[in-house]
Amino acid sequence: MTLNGWIRILFFLALLTALTWPLGGYLRRVFERDRPPDGRGLGALEHACYRLAGVDPRSEQKWTAYTLAMLTFNLVGFVAVYTILLLQDRLPWNPRHLPALSAHLAFNTAVSFVTNTSWQSYGGETTLSYLSQMVALTVQYFVSSATGIVLAVALVRGFARRSGTTLGNFWVDLTRCTLYVLLPLAAMLALLLVWQGVPQNLHDYVKAGTIEGAAQTIAQGPVASQIAIKQLGSDGGGFFNANSAHPYENPTALSNLLEMLAMLLIPAALTNTLGRMVRNPLQGWALYSAMALLFLASASLCYWAESQGNPAFSALGIDQTPGALQAGGNMEGKEARYGTADSVLWATVTTASSNGSVNAMHDSFTPLGGFAPMLNIMLGEVIFGGVGSGLYGMLLYALLAVFIGGLMVGRTPEYLGKKIEVREMKMTMLAFLCLPLGSLPMLALACVTPAALASLGNGGPHGFSEMLYAYDSATGTNGSAFAGLNANVPYWDITLGIAMLIGRYAFIVPMMAVAGSLVTKKAGTASAGTLPTTGPLFIGLLIAIILIVSGLTYFPALALGPVAEHFSMLTGSRY
Repeated sequence: MTLNGWIRILFFLALLTALTWPLGGYLRRVFERDRPPDGRGLGALEHACYRLAGVDPRSEQKWTAYTLAMLTFNLVGFVAVYTILLLQDRLPWNPRHLPALSAHLAFNTAVSFVTNTSWQSYGGETTLSYLSQMVALTVQYFVSSATGIVLAVALVRGFARRSGTTLGNFWVDLTRCTLYVLLPLAAMLALLLVWQGVPQNLHDYVKAGTIEGAAQTIAQGPVASQIAIKQLGSDGGGFFNANSAHPYENPTALSNLLEMLAMLLIPAALTNTLGRMVRNPLQGWALYSAMALLFLASASLCYWAESQGNPAFSALGIDQTPGALQAGGNMEGKEARYGTADSVLWATVTTASSNGSVNAMHDSFTPLGGFAPMLNIMLGEVIFGGVGSGLYGMLLYALLAVFIGGLMVGRTPEYLGKKIEVREMKMTMLAFLCLPLGSLPMLALACVTPAALASLGNGGPHGFSEMLYAYDSATGTNGSAFAGLNANVPYWDITLGIAMLIGRYAFIVPMMAVAGSLVTKKAGTASAGTLPTTGPLFIGLLIAIILIVSGLTYFPALALGPVAEHFSMLTGSRY
C-alpha cells in the first residue's frame, strides 16, 4: 500500500460526493415534473412517444399495474434481443460475417442484458456483429437501466406521498428517464471517451503486422457509445472480451477515472433524490454515508490483500527474505498501466455498483482480495448498487433496521413518516430470501454435476470460488466473473440465466408490493419515541443489519471458498 494509492481512492470518493448533490436535484426535477411536455426539443420527442404508444401522461398506476407494465416491457425486450442474436448471420452490419449465436448462448445473453446484468459468456468482438451490439445490447443498456431507476423512484413515492393509491406511470417514468437522464449523460460521456481515444465507427477490422512478423486483427466498431451507457447504467459487459483492460475501451488514466465515476454517479445521486423527494435531505445523506463507509471498508480490505501479495513467491526463490512481501504487491492479472490501487478501486466500484465491467481479472486476485468484491455482491449490491436497484435494496434494509430498532424499544417502527408493519416486513424478507435462493441451491447442484465441473479452470477452494462468484454475480445482476470459469456451455448458460431472472424479478415484485402498501398509509409526525434515522446511531445499525443478514446467509459458502483458500495459501498450497 502506498500514500499515492490511498490518495487516489479518497480523491475518487470525494469527487463522487461532490457530484451527488447537483445530479440528485436534477433527477428530482425530472421525476416530479407535473407539467406536460413543452413541445420543443426533447419535450416534443417525449410528447411524440406518448402519442405513438397511446399513453396518457396524466394517468397514474397502482403498484400492480406499474409492475405488470414493467414485466411486459421486459418480456418484449427479451424476445427482441433473443431473435436478433439467433438471426445475426442474416442481418446487416456484420462485416466479419459472424455466425448466429447458439440457442443457449442467445438465451443467456438476452436474459443478461434485459435484467441489467450484462453477464457475458462470450468475447464481444469475436461473437457479436455491429448490429447486435447496437440494436440488441446498447438499447437494453438504456431501457434496463431506466427500468431500475424508475422502480426506485416508485418506491420513494411510496414514502413521499402523504396518502394515495398510485405510484406514478411506468411508461411516463421510463420515457423521461431515458430522454432527460440517460441519453444526455451518455452522449456527453461518449464524446469524452472519443476524445480520449475510444473508437466510434462502423469500419471493418484492421489487419496489422507485429514486430515479430505475425498477423494481428484489431477490432473496430461503435465502441464509445456502448461503453458510455454501460458504465452509466451499471450494466457492465463490454465491447471487447478484455473489457476495460482493453486499450480501446479504456485508453488513458482520465478515461479510467471517468468510467469509474460513471458507474457510481447515478446510484449515489439517487440517495440525494430520495432526501429531496421526502423533503428531508438528511435522510438521503444518511443512506449515502452508510454506502460510503461500506465502500471504503471494502476497498481497504482489497487494497491491503493485493498489496501483501502471495507468500508462495518467497518459497519459490523469487524473494528469499523471510516474511517478505511481493514487490509492488500481487500484479498477476492487473492492468499494468494503472497498478494495484486503481485495479482494486475499479474492482470495488464495479461490484459495489452492480456494474460488472473489469480492468483487472478478479480470478487472479489473492483469496482475500477476491473475497472483498464477492462480498460486495452478496450484500445485495447496496454499496451504491446498480442504478435504482442499489437504492431500493438499501431502503428495504432500512425498513428492516427500523423494524428491529422498534422491537428493541417496544414501539411500532416508522421510517420516513410511514409505519412499518407486518405486511411490509413479510414482503421485505421475501425479497431478501430470493437472492440466496437464486445462487446457493444452484451452487450446490453444480458442485456435484459433471457438466458444471468440467468448465472449471481450477480445483479446490479456488474452483469453488469461481462457481460461487458466478452464481452470486448472476443473482446480484452484477455480470463480472472469476475468469477461470468457461461458462459458454449449455449447463452454465441456462442455469445462470435462471439465476439472473430470479435475482432481478423475484426481488422486484415484493419490493413493489412494499411500495404499494406504503403509499396508502398516511404520513405521521415524528414523536419523542421515534427512532431518528439521520444520525450515526441509525447509520451504524443499518450497516450492522446489512453485514449480519449477509453474513448469516453466505458465511458457510465463503468459508469453503476464499477463506479456505487464504489459509491454504499461507501453507504454500496452490490451485
